[in-house]
Amino acid sequence: MPKNKFQEVVFTVIMVFFMVYSMICYNIRLNVGEMTNSIFLSAFHELIIMGPIAFVLDFFIVSKLAFACASRMVDFRNCHPFSMILAISVASIALMCPLMSFAATLLFKNAGSQFIAVWIETTAMNFPAAFFLQLIYVGPLVRFIFRHIFPEKEGARQTASEM
Repeated sequence: MPKNKFQEVVFTVIMVFFMVYSMICYNIRLNVGEMTNSIFLSAFHELIIMGPIAFVLDFFIVSKLAFACASRMVDFRNCHPFSMILAISVASIALMCPLMSFAATLLFKNAGSQFIAVWIETTAMNFPAAFFLQLIYVGPLVRFIFRHIFPEKEGARQTASEM
């Protein structure tokens, strides 16, 4: 997908915005006990804090580790592009979810002496939502947006059957 550092920054910003915003809405809903329209506005207040944390973690640490883990799962030279995307996404979720849950526990949960237990519980509650959001909704949406911001040259474009 991204071909240079600028594109990596843009891709990461878009992914962080959608994933962090979605996960904040999910966590506020868990805390409140019901879904209300006000949650969508409230989430922007936390996004200002959690967005930069997620960007720094993903851009400087997790993306490199996820790529390395994914390259152990599939052979990037010989695999179908979908297998590569899936492997990178799964590795990214496995790394980002505990890290972001740690940040959320530290900043918003007032866990006190039960910090480890609350962090593990937060990670366990967030993981299924992060997994399905990334693989089914946010990941495809962000790749769609990214492809329209940075269309590939005609000669390099893949056909639908290749993906």
